[in-house]
Amino acid sequence: MVLHPKAKVRVAGQEVTFCCKASGIPVPKKYYWYHNGTMLEKKVHRYGSRLTLRGLAPEQAGTYHCKASTEAGAIKSAPAQLTVLAQGQQSCKPEPEPSLVELPSECPQDATGSRYYNVGRCPPTPCAGGPGDRSGCGAEAGRCCGVRRMEMREIPCAGSLLPVKVVAECGCGPCAQPRVLVQGRVTAADTGEPLRFGQIFLGGRKVGFTGYKGSFTIEVPPDTQRLVVRFVDRQQRFVDAVKVLPFNRRGGAIYQEVKMLRKKEPVELDGNRSNAIPLGEASGREPVGELVLPAGAFLRPSGEVFKGTVKASVTFLDPRDMATAGAASSDLSFANAEGEIVPLRTYGMFAVDFREGESGAALQTGPVEVRMDAGQVWMPEHLQKMKLWSLNPETGLWEEEGVLRPAGGSRGKREERTFLVGNLEIRERRLFNLDVPEDRRCFVKVRAYSNEKFNPYEQLEGVVISLINLEPQPGYPANPRAWGRFDSVVTGPNGACLPAFCDSQRPDAYSAYVTATLGGEELEAVASSPKLNPNAVGVSQPYLGKLGYRRLDHDDPNLKKTAFQINVAKPDPNNVDETNGPIYPYRSLEECEEAPVSANHLRFYRVEVDKYEYNVVPFKESDLTSWTGDYLSWWPNPQEFRACFIKVQIEGPQEYMVRSRNVGGSHPRTRGQLYGLRDTRSVRDMLLENTSGACVEFKCSGMLFDQSLVDRTLVSIIPQGSCQRTAVNSLLREYLNRHPPVAENNHTAAFTMLAPVDPLGHNYGIYTVTDQNPRLAKEIAIGRCFDGTSDGFSREMKADTGTAVTFTCQERPAGRESFFQRLLTAPAEA
Repeated sequence: MVLHPKAKVRVAGQEVTFCCKASGIPVPKKYYWYHNGTMLEKKVHRYGSRLTLRGLAPEQAGTYHCKASTEAGAIKSAPAQLTVLAQGQQSCKPEPEPSLVELPSECPQDATGSRYYNVGRCPPTPCAGGPGDRSGCGAEAGRCCGVRRMEMREIPCAGSLLPVKVVAECGCGPCAQPRVLVQGRVTAADTGEPLRFGQIFLGGRKVGFTGYKGSFTIEVPPDTQRLVVRFVDRQQRFVDAVKVLPFNRRGGAIYQEVKMLRKKEPVELDGNRSNAIPLGEASGREPVGELVLPAGAFLRPSGEVFKGTVKASVTFLDPRDMATAGAASSDLSFANAEGEIVPLRTYGMFAVDFREGESGAALQTGPVEVRMDAGQVWMPEHLQKMKLWSLNPETGLWEEEGVLRPAGGSRGKREERTFLVGNLEIRERRLFNLDVPEDRRCFVKVRAYSNEKFNPYEQLEGVVISLINLEPQPGYPANPRAWGRFDSVVTGPNGACLPAFCDSQRPDAYSAYVTATLGGEELEAVASSPKLNPNAVGVSQPYLGKLGYRRLDHDDPNLKKTAFQINVAKPDPNNVDETNGPIYPYRSLEECEEAPVSANHLRFYRVEVDKYEYNVVPFKESDLTSWTGDYLSWWPNPQEFRACFIKVQIEGPQEYMVRSRNVGGSHPRTRGQLYGLRDTRSVRDMLLENTSGACVEFKCSGMLFDQSLVDRTLVSIIPQGSCQRTAVNSLLREYLNRHPPVAENNHTAAFTMLAPVDPLGHNYGIYTVTDQNPRLAKEIAIGRCFDGTSDGFSREMKADTGTAVTFTCQERPAGRESFFQRLLTAPAEA
């Protein structure tokens, strides 16, 4: 399906057009349209690949999807929502929805003991199209609900007034069209070496190369539903990797680590004789099966039989080895007869590469046999359903090659065995798979939070949640026999629903291993030991006990805290304790996606070590549609985000909070006005005594949102405690002196500068990174700042490398306020 119908909003009486388009061999000509799952009559609506509905009535609201079919198969589109408004009904209410931001710690709490303030938001829902908005097939930007007017408020905080801009009114305007990106790195699964200058294909189209360190950036084309990317090693050391990469439809970049499987060393075969190549010899276990090549099976592309020496490389990906899950290709899905994309459970994948021994020219094969050892199939019901599949590298879907049928067989002197045998012709370089369609399916609800408080309004969007389905050994949940499939979903404003195999008879028939990453950083799962706390995990008892929730470090505290495992126990519809999540039956995807935050769900959180951010113009970095064009916006350009950090060295007996205060410095519209505050706790340097370092974000200098004049932000760096500024980086000082005006630094307990416009680098103690994703820009800049280099990355603080300013802090005599404290209580005087 290359064009999917789009969501529309119309007023009753108007007309609407939905379009879809499928490609294939032969070209699909038959299209069928469905409303809420029921097929619409072709004679009545006279549709082809486009469906037009005139004189809309309220009962025509709902979901619409199309199905295209040929003799080769069928494919369904994604559903599109049609909203039909009554005459005079507004699709964008002028009153903003509530949206809370946390105020700085020095601000008083309200009557309920909360330091959160409602700044309002406009939900980016589509607005009703005009009467002229007919075709519905072009790349129309459309109109969406957004901010029409903001108001400045002032909140009394510790003797001064804190400015904050709140949404006063919402209205319809052009929809924001943020760029949607996938970034990441491609490395070898075994050694971690980068794929240098590998080719990148989207469908059949080459779109670029990986960089020297294996890095890549892909701009996701509009209307993409499944992003199928193929990475090709031009030196042919690795098997082509076909990946279905998750992305965030709301804009911004998602970060992905892609692993490539190294090709097995070729063995020499005699083309005149029958040959058998084992499939899967993981750590001394019995092979999963074998590939049997009869005499004369090798063919040149012309069809001529090749009888010489063949160099044969057969690379098998063995799901009995847990470490291989990350290197598997595709998302293990196929299109069934109805055109639905449904999951497979793998028993192993293999890639073949046959070449002439002398010339190295590629060879094909005539009929060859795939034999699978039935003793390796632990679920008896799978023996009847085992099939052989090949991967279509353009669609990322597996296509059926044949059925595996039981047959007796012996292996020399060994005991008799039952084999599943199937036939195959290898005509092109494809990946093959031993799989069963698995219909015992569920969804698992997962949410990610910005901290351990798990506040509903502090959920993180743009987090990649990954779930690997495991087949545990009975009685040994921590030691699985094999993995079966994997899925990745990106969290939206209401979390994520991940498909997983489940079982209603045996809760531990399938288990799931779940992780979460944000910009390459792993989030933490909720602890399961020494005592399981249902309120923290997010799932109430007794269902939690049935799920057997265990964080990775449950038995061994040295293991990571960034993953958990559960039994995917299918909910019992007759048990009220199991009807409120976090596992939902497969047909209840909508219920899972729209579940309130009070319903059971599983959780990850970001370990924020004493970090606080305040923007005068509120902006959720995980939702780029929440950006507002304003002179006081921290990020002036929603298409690219420049993150700036300064490295502060602190010599003192403990770790200290360091604040950056950022106000307009040189722009006439913002001079003296606050942009925002950043508080960061310094991190101890493990190699230096009584020394810590802080990487403190400040607002970069540069153009403001109107792109007409540069503002040099006036940045004050203030450590909390009895601290004296004892050194300033000499290169930074020279730079600031050469680029006037120079900020006054007449208080020794702080450092003030008009921030540099140039991206200076580690020699100055300033770290600047530009990216289409604000989170990623900050993560990279912090990694460089910790390392003290302009291209490295570290999570361990090197406090005396690449610093801009040094403070010496002592413990204060009792009763005496620090400058930081005085700034909070009496700012004018301080």
